[in-house]
Amino acid sequence: MTVLIIPNPKGTPAEKLADAEIHFTDGATEAWGPLTGLKLIGFGVWERRDGGRTVTFPARQYSVNGERRSFALLRPLLDAQALDGIRGLILEAYARQEAQIR
Repeated sequence: MTVLIIPNPKGTPAEKLADAEIHFTDGATEAWGPLTGLKLIGFGVWERRDGGRTVTFPARQYSVNGERRSFALLRPLLDAQALDGIRGLILEAYARQEAQIR
């Protein structure tokens, strides 16, 4: 699995640092089964007000009685902490890319 970081060149909104994609291309064709050769898009890397960073996950917006809501497309099966691993991978990839630029 590879994480691709795509910087936010326009800087709008100012808090959005980059987009991220997860590519399922790790070596052997059987590594990810039917996911091999595919990518999952829609992640965002954001600067928090306290100076930290956070990751948003792919979601689809919809309306109910005129109110906009969001439906997460990547969700844990059992343990809510399962998303922390992906969040950590994306933040590590962003930090590596940021260090290369500086």
